[in-house]
Amino acid sequence: MKDKKLHNIKSTGFKVPKDYFDSFEASMLDKIQNERHLNDISSAGFKTPQNYFDTLESKVFKKLSEEKDTKVVKFNFRQTMIYISGVAAAVLIILNLPIFESNPSFDNLETETVENYIIDENISSYEIASLMSDEELNENDFVNYNLDKENIEEYLLNNADLESLMIE
Repeated sequence: MKDKKLHNIKSTGFKVPKDYFDSFEASMLDKIQNERHLNDISSAGFKTPQNYFDTLESKVFKKLSEEKDTKVVKFNFRQTMIYISGVAAAVLIILNLPIFESNPSFDNLETETVENYIIDENISSYEIASLMSDEELNENDFVNYNLDKENIEEYLLNNADLESLMIE
């Protein structure tokens, strides 16, 4: 509601005491006169003792020539070396942990362990083939073409049911 009346304001809202500008000039000149009196160079307010600069040089050289006992801090070489060697040993131990090895070695993994895993987990040949590239899936690596007459006879005698073959 008050916002609607904002564009109708005729006064600024600032008030000045009565006869303020009539006496303003006189009060301003009084303040300027008082400040000039305070800023007078002859009354700076700082004084040096009598003959101060005559004896200053001798006092400074006297203090410079006096020997002062300074504290000597001993450097304990043995303690520092023990500390540094401890830090170095800790860094070496941390860096030799197996978690920092970038290429873990699978040479220790036995073939029998892998075969048992594949059998126990029921992994199909298609899943294994999807993990291998075309170059790794070379037929010569998997199939033995040694098909001698003796090998075929031995296979049929050991694995085939001769009666079922005769019937078919």
